[in-house]
Amino acid sequence: MRHLPPSDQAAEATSRFALRIGGCVQGVGFRPFVYRLAKDEGLAGWVRNTLGGVAIEVEGEEPAVARFLSRIETEAHTPAVVETVASRVLDLQGGTGFQCLASAVEDESCGRILPDLVVCDACRAEISDPDNRRYRYPFTSCMHCGPRYSIIEGLPYDRERTVMRHFPMCSACEREYRDPASRRFHAETNACPECGPQLTLLDKAGGIIASPKEAFERSVTAIRQGSIVAVKGLGGFQLLVDARCAEAVATLRARKRRPAKPFAVMVPALEHVRKIAQVTQAEEDLLCSASGPIVLLTRLADEPVNFAVNIAPGNPFVGVMMPTTPLHHLLLQALGFPIVCTSGNRTAEPLAADDGEALARLSGIADLILTHDRPILNRVDDSVVRMIGGEQAILRCARGLAPVVLEADKQDKPVLALGGHLKNSLAVGVGERIILGPHIGDLDSAETRALYDGSTERFARLHGVQPCFVAHDGHPGYYSTEISETNDLPAHKVQHHLAHVLAGMAEHRLESPVLGIAWDGSGDGGDGTIWGSEFLLVDGSRWRRIAHMRNFPLLGGDSAIREPRRAAIGALSQCYGDTFWKREELPAVASFTPPQRVILREAMKRKINAPLTSSVGRMFDVVASVLGLRHVSSFEGEAAMAVEFAATRSRNPAALPAPFLNQISGARQIDWRPMLEALCESVLAGVDTDDLAGGFHVWLSKAACSVARGADVRKVVLTGGCFQNALLCELVASDLREAGFQPYLHRKIPCNDGGLAVGQAAFAASPLMQEES
Repeated sequence: MRHLPPSDQAAEATSRFALRIGGCVQGVGFRPFVYRLAKDEGLAGWVRNTLGGVAIEVEGEEPAVARFLSRIETEAHTPAVVETVASRVLDLQGGTGFQCLASAVEDESCGRILPDLVVCDACRAEISDPDNRRYRYPFTSCMHCGPRYSIIEGLPYDRERTVMRHFPMCSACEREYRDPASRRFHAETNACPECGPQLTLLDKAGGIIASPKEAFERSVTAIRQGSIVAVKGLGGFQLLVDARCAEAVATLRARKRRPAKPFAVMVPALEHVRKIAQVTQAEEDLLCSASGPIVLLTRLADEPVNFAVNIAPGNPFVGVMMPTTPLHHLLLQALGFPIVCTSGNRTAEPLAADDGEALARLSGIADLILTHDRPILNRVDDSVVRMIGGEQAILRCARGLAPVVLEADKQDKPVLALGGHLKNSLAVGVGERIILGPHIGDLDSAETRALYDGSTERFARLHGVQPCFVAHDGHPGYYSTEISETNDLPAHKVQHHLAHVLAGMAEHRLESPVLGIAWDGSGDGGDGTIWGSEFLLVDGSRWRRIAHMRNFPLLGGDSAIREPRRAAIGALSQCYGDTFWKREELPAVASFTPPQRVILREAMKRKINAPLTSSVGRMFDVVASVLGLRHVSSFEGEAAMAVEFAATRSRNPAALPAPFLNQISGARQIDWRPMLEALCESVLAGVDTDDLAGGFHVWLSKAACSVARGADVRKVVLTGGCFQNALLCELVASDLREAGFQPYLHRKIPCNDGGLAVGQAAFAASPLMQEES
């Protein structure tokens, strides 16, 4: 509870107060800010970091103390965020002067670690000024920018608990660090060319070019000549290549074994963005924000000159980012043209974070490796966002955005939430917070699993949390589930789509009753089928599945995810029975050779590896194949993206039969067969494919609204990976609002499995019982 000093008493009355400040208050210049406020008000006392935030003791005339307290909340500026202020009265000590003290580590509360921040304008000006001692120094930073999460070992945030302890400050940096007037006052990352990290260039064999200047210049020359250079960024290595050169991009694709998945582009300045994409003011703000994410933008209708078409083949969007570090600014300044900037890893592996990993994993991809001697403790990939409904939607939560801190129901005992199998992220629930960590990746490869194993312990320790139990997905085949079973801690098993819905509720602090619409690729339903089109009603301490799409067989199981045509075959069998095999005019059927059809027909007849699914994600695959857009995918979501892209081009969405709801075993089933039959017949009749894709999106939105009307619950959460589709998300949200409902979209955490751990942690705080449908 806050105790405000009485401001109406005589000015000569003196008081002393202890303050505890919670929020984003470490590594953002908050202590220097407090110091200057106290000096300005003529107050005595001290400020220091604690595990839980910042502690202050302040003494002086009561009106001055009251002003000081008010100014802390009103004058703190981004990236600092004051979330809580608690105060209590102390006995007077009669001291003079105000000090920044060494941090306290006895505090048991969970603190907040700031994400890494892109280089600020002031530091960028210094590295461009020939008269400045940091001219062209690629590790320049201050209180307002630079590495945070990627270099920290633990709280409180002080230099000795970061990798910067390996770089003792020179006398000039030390003076800045001690000077209250400097923006580097208590800047823990402070360094310069005399005392800070340095660049080194490695060739494929590990040969070293130690001169920082030569390392930089040779890297620039290599990129100009079309070579691939791996560069050590804030949270890991990135692969850079000339974005104007289709041949260089093709080489990168071949070496990385990434035939079609889009690459992101880094540009020198905003004027370069406008040459390749449409960009709104909101999108410009995101590009230039302190988080500096990759922003998905709509490409210009006419292909820009000097921009390789194979960067995002067949894609109307392009991921764009601005330079994130002084090193990136210097590289782009020297080059003067956009570059491809993609994760420094082999497909399905995590980011390389040190020289050994870079040489082992990237020497077959990169021609040169530009590295440095500042270690990366916590690797973080680049964040990816797009605008949906006029606001930010996070597709990958990582550098600049994670860790994410959410207010939550009080957690009596700390929990570690293990996330899912794809797009894995961890979370901890402690006190009245859930903290979501950065994107780790898909847990398929041995390398990513090894990273995950280390992260499960390190992430909790980093936030000062000792978990009392774990929460995990219900899928028995997930690696995260396997980890929970080998852990000694008690475990909460959380149904996949319920975790999605609870994540949305936690983000928006929603109280039940809530209808959650969780549409994604797949998730274990616990009933022997694969869910993915779920309408879940959360009411009090209970939840139940009130509706879903009609099931269909997924021929080949996981193989159908890579081959949408297999999903199409399973769905078509529900429409036409066994006769569809003779309809070779259908694109999905024609995509198989006659011998393949014989084998598949027999497998379907015997129900060999043909699990039933209700997934909307798989229905997107079905439609992609039925429309002839994609029969085989080279990366997750490629088929669904093809349907979305086609629909965005539609000017007259096709009218499809209205969704029909059957009441079966308590839960309502949405019968999609009339819709799919109409799509098939329309394709054969020559109806425009884009309009058919648009009609499918409209049909899905109508289905969502039909179920919502039946549930009659005003608050509706839209969650799951399908709602990364901006067109679908905006259609459903708009139709729900028009029908009198209040839709809630993810803004702070991903709607995909990257946000799953938040829902798991929320469940652990308040477990729910499942009711029969």
